[in-house]
Amino acid sequence: MYKKELDYKSLIEHLNELSRENECVDFSYIGTSLLNRSIPLVTLGDKDAKKGVLYVSTHHASENICTSALVRFITDYASAYKRMGQVCQINLRYLYKMRKIYIVPMLNPDGVEYRLNGISNENPIRDRVIAYNGGNEDFTNWNSNARGVDLNHNYDARFEEYKLLEKEREIYAGKTKYSGEYPESEPEVSALCNFIRYNINTLDGVISFHTQGEEIYYSSQGIIPKKSMHISKIISRMTRYELAETSDTASYGGLTDWLITKYEKPSFTIECGKGQNPLDMKNLSEIYTRIKELLFTFPILF
Repeated sequence: MYKKELDYKSLIEHLNELSRENECVDFSYIGTSLLNRSIPLVTLGDKDAKKGVLYVSTHHASENICTSALVRFITDYASAYKRMGQVCQINLRYLYKMRKIYIVPMLNPDGVEYRLNGISNENPIRDRVIAYNGGNEDFTNWNSNARGVDLNHNYDARFEEYKLLEKEREIYAGKTKYSGEYPESEPEVSALCNFIRYNINTLDGVISFHTQGEEIYYSSQGIIPKKSMHISKIISRMTRYELAETSDTASYGGLTDWLITKYEKPSFTIECGKGQNPLDMKNLSEIYTRIKELLFTFPILF
């Protein structure tokens, strides 16, 4: 299953299978996308655990290799749970009992479907979206959601400033960078924000996985939440990715920016792999190897 990108149907089938065969894998949804696809949520850990972390991937459709990396992590976690052994020197019995790990492996299912399977004739906004894509039906480099909004610019973090930048640079609805009409205008972002708000008191930290660049972002507008600097150095050591600060358009409207500026919550954006998006699936093994220890260890860093 790791030789080609997971489309939405394959992802849901695989998560259903993992949930059926492993009592430690709880599979549910946080909401629905613009085109009414249910956005999957996997929860690992005891229901009574008081602390938790959140992993999110595939804000951007062309970065869907991160979905496969998180599914591989879920699979490895389930396997380790069965034998109650250790992974990356982490005792699975302790990890399961004491920490919840929430995983949203594909926040942007509609965009991924555009990329991998094209835009269907039944799509109610087909003509408009093709126009957003320059009149082209090839969506290989599409990043946005179903109506041309970049989900990682749709959070309430310097949103109004970014609207001015959009006007200056003539950024409109399309394959990337357009922020939407207002913060959380997109159902995918709204669903995730509502989930976070509901669980905010038990969420110790959040990681948003992207590609590419092999960099770690840990601050926003000069704000560095408590523990973030220390944890970011640990993440860098584990992954061998460099610490960095955002610049230009990447400094506005992202999940990490929203969590840091609104809640001062330790939050990290991790850019996995190098190359040109979408990264070839041949990169998955190296990406997962670089982030595996982090995925198992991050919950106990708090």
